[in-house]
Amino acid sequence: MRDPAVLGMATLRYLSAAVELTAATLMLRYGKVSTAVSINAALGLFGPTLFVIVSAVGIWGLAQSGSVSWARLAMIFAGVILIVYAARR
Repeated sequence: MRDPAVLGMATLRYLSAAVELTAATLMLRYGKVSTAVSINAALGLFGPTLFVIVSAVGIWGLAQSGSVSWARLAMIFAGVILIVYAARR
């Protein structure tokens, strides 16, 4: 039996890949730079959001397993927040 957190994380990553491939297909279909830039901008918002969600599912899985202390979980969560913050600046 697979860990539900791992299954959730992998499923979200498959969803992300499907969204990325759809975006690439739309860029090719419309064939305009302005449209491609707009689609790319939407992906720029989607990527970090998905990163935070997948990380939260992983942190939840670690918390459920009880193998990691609450202090370490807080540090991992803080690290995720700092990555997103640094990427935005």
